[in-house]
Amino acid sequence: MGVEGCTKCIKYTLFFFNFIFWLAGGVILGVALWLRHDPQTSKLLHLEYDGVHAPATFYTSVHILIAVGAVMMVVGFLGCYGAIQESQCLLGTFFACLVILFACEVAGGIWGFMHKDTVSEEMIKFYDFLYDKAMEKSVIDPDKKEPLSNALKVFHYTLKCCGKSQVTNFLTQISEKLGVTDICPSPVTTTSCHQQIRSLFSDNISYIGSAALAVAVILIFEMIFSMVLCCGIRNSPVY
Repeated sequence: MGVEGCTKCIKYTLFFFNFIFWLAGGVILGVALWLRHDPQTSKLLHLEYDGVHAPATFYTSVHILIAVGAVMMVVGFLGCYGAIQESQCLLGTFFACLVILFACEVAGGIWGFMHKDTVSEEMIKFYDFLYDKAMEKSVIDPDKKEPLSNALKVFHYTLKCCGKSQVTNFLTQISEKLGVTDICPSPVTTTSCHQQIRSLFSDNISYIGSAALAVAVILIFEMIFSMVLCCGIRNSPVY
């Protein structure tokens, strides 16, 4: 093709970075699909009682991540093809897509940082609602406690926890021994569910944050190299 020297080196460097970008899109898509179908989160986020559903904020974020991964794979392929073909039109389109992706990622990062505790706090509120209702039913109307007990067991057996705090954990263990309730996993754990819920969603969000940071670095290099290559092609004597 037409470019030579340093510009030719940039051409293949851009192709390499685009290939990494395409792979990163595949990784993000894979991680998002894993988070979407992870047994722990799926069991908790599909819970429902008396018309009250588990919060869907986490799944909304994951669905956005799936779309981002798919778009990255398409854009990465466009960049690879544009670099090899030395097409100014494709490289210009590729650069515009990178700018949009970068802007979306920055906006998403700011939103995620501001709401990083929202998912876990919403899930904790939902758990507290189930727990309080279950304790109330166990005392007032034992015959109708089964649906609530089953919902709580999903939390307790999935996260291997019991109770809202150490105090309620201890009280629940007493009620278990007295036969008033049957919701804690066996053997009885001393871990509170508030702690386990925060840990579960914080860990998953950290995976998303790490992937987003890696992609942001790649995007910056991609934009620089695509513009340099586009200018090199324009100034090449062959063109």
